[in-house]
Amino acid sequence: MLDDIVLFVHIVQQGGLSQAGQYLSLPGATVTRRLQRLESRLGQKLLHRSARQCTLTQQGQVYYQSYANLVEQFEQTSHQLNQQKEQLSGKLKVLAPLNICHGFLRPMWLSFTKAYPDIQLELVLGNQLEDIIKNQADLALRIGPQEDSLLQQKKLGQADSILVATPNYLTSTAELKEPNDLKQHRLIGTTLRNKWPLTNTKTRASYTHMCRFNSIYNDTSFVKYQICDHQGIGLLPRFEIINELKTGKLVRVLPEWQSLPREIFAIWPSGRLLSKKSVCLRDYMHIFIQQQLPEG
Repeated sequence: MLDDIVLFVHIVQQGGLSQAGQYLSLPGATVTRRLQRLESRLGQKLLHRSARQCTLTQQGQVYYQSYANLVEQFEQTSHQLNQQKEQLSGKLKVLAPLNICHGFLRPMWLSFTKAYPDIQLELVLGNQLEDIIKNQADLALRIGPQEDSLLQQKKLGQADSILVATPNYLTSTAELKEPNDLKQHRLIGTTLRNKWPLTNTKTRASYTHMCRFNSIYNDTSFVKYQICDHQGIGLLPRFEIINELKTGKLVRVLPEWQSLPREIFAIWPSGRLLSKKSVCLRDYMHIFIQQQLPEG
């Protein structure tokens, strides 16, 4: 979807579909098809189109103002990375959580190593919070902001936590109409969260469910495995289950309700000047995560 947003911004900036197609070296039919796809996804018409000109609708004006600066930042970063590409080489050690690296970040690592073959990526995976300084790592990925004053950090993105289950489980159990109905269902959770604070995204009403778990684990991967095996309902960050939601293996439960967002940070030791390859990976991760988990 981000590619279509970039195209829309260029249509506005270039003054029309054909001009944007020439600027981006895209056939006119492709430009038209992708714009229509974006409008269809949004359920909004973004441009008034005629044979001679394109003008923004009211919704298009709002959408353009929301994304124009972000597209410019992405393209500037991509340009800078392309300029640095030939200069980037050597070992780069990164600590990262096992769950998300085996999940939605997996294609990012593959594409990064292909894009920068001269960088020797040493990826140390684990769900324990290893000391980045003691491990002499260049960067680390963390879920949630870090309070350690010896660390610097940059937020790469965030995702809401949502209730999910398999369609098979839901068709074989009591209907859910409101959060209190969770009491009638099998719940699967982690040792870190014995209550689920939920907010209704439409009414802003709040509800905290005190959980009596049927199964409980210290690793969210096992929570996901149990849910995918039709064993019950779980509350998971969206980035843990992107693929399962896309394929329909998991579906949302009480879709108007969600929990607190989980934030993803890149961290590195304070007082240390980041190498070009570290900056390259940090910015590469930022772009990828924003594409996968757009905010707002």
